[in-house]
Amino acid sequence: MRLLVLGGTGFVGGAVVAEGVRRGWSVTVFNRGMHGAVPPGVHRLRGDRTAPDGLAALAGGGWDLVVDTWDGAPRAVRDAARALAEAVPHYAYVSSGAVYAQPVPDGVGEEAPVVDAAPDAGDGDYPRCKAGGERAAVQVFGDRALLVRAGLILGPGEDIGRLPWWLHRVARGGDVLAPGPQDLPVQYVDVRDLAAWTLDRGVEGVGGAFNVISRTGHATMGELLAAALAVTGSDARLRWTDPEPILAAGVVPWNDLPIWVPSGHEYRWMQERGVDKAYAAGLTCRPAAETVADTWRWLRRVGTVPPRAGRPAREPVGLDPEREATLLGALHPA
Repeated sequence: MRLLVLGGTGFVGGAVVAEGVRRGWSVTVFNRGMHGAVPPGVHRLRGDRTAPDGLAALAGGGWDLVVDTWDGAPRAVRDAARALAEAVPHYAYVSSGAVYAQPVPDGVGEEAPVVDAAPDAGDGDYPRCKAGGERAAVQVFGDRALLVRAGLILGPGEDIGRLPWWLHRVARGGDVLAPGPQDLPVQYVDVRDLAAWTLDRGVEGVGGAFNVISRTGHATMGELLAAALAVTGSDARLRWTDPEPILAAGVVPWNDLPIWVPSGHEYRWMQERGVDKAYAAGLTCRPAAETVADTWRWLRRVGTVPPRAGRPAREPVGLDPEREATLLGALHPA
């Protein structure tokens, strides 16, 4: 197989490249060449897809599958798809569950409406950029476009830092504010499982939209933090706390306490999406303990969460240590 990855040095793109290499495929990446290295043997084409004639390096090429992880202006997806319309039979666009129109019900399936977005838009917020990118891919490739609606993505290489924050926090030791309940179901996908599923479906020529994420309850908050304790060897003490006092203190789920979205919260749907279609199409998800252990192994090697390839810096996730200590003192007085 001849694989083209648009990007290829970030979190998801890098995992797709690594999976292609592992399979012995011929892998080409297209990017500006300004961020990150590519594995030995991977061919690199340079270009800026947002610039006039920025796709020129793609001219005359031919591939069996292209994977596009772009999350900026939809017209960049449109332009790339048009440039590749005769060069590749199948276009896989890594999208997001963020495309669903609010309010989003728990268990939302792929048939639900998405936000209004134009395929030729030059800007927009994240949901509209992803929705517009989907429409751009479909506009050019029709049912040969695979729309990979990922959710929470974890694993080695994570460039947002949600699981890394928990690992570093647990490794630091002491009392840890652990948001309950312990058996709260968590829904996510390991980036390597996402990459493998995308390439498998690309080989098959599958098109359409899929929620590519584990079943709700593939892991729980308790299991994730227990795994973090185990792999770090920390003597940290998890101080499990009910959601109500945490929320009353102004703590923001997902951002202040990464991954955690309690039941009844308006964004709980992000951990309750319908995934029957993806599982029927072959999705398998590795155990949570493996994802946690491999992420810790990677973190120990690189030290810190890397910057997001080609994207603006984000506000750091996770509670400030002083704020956490204050909350622990108030919620769990000695």
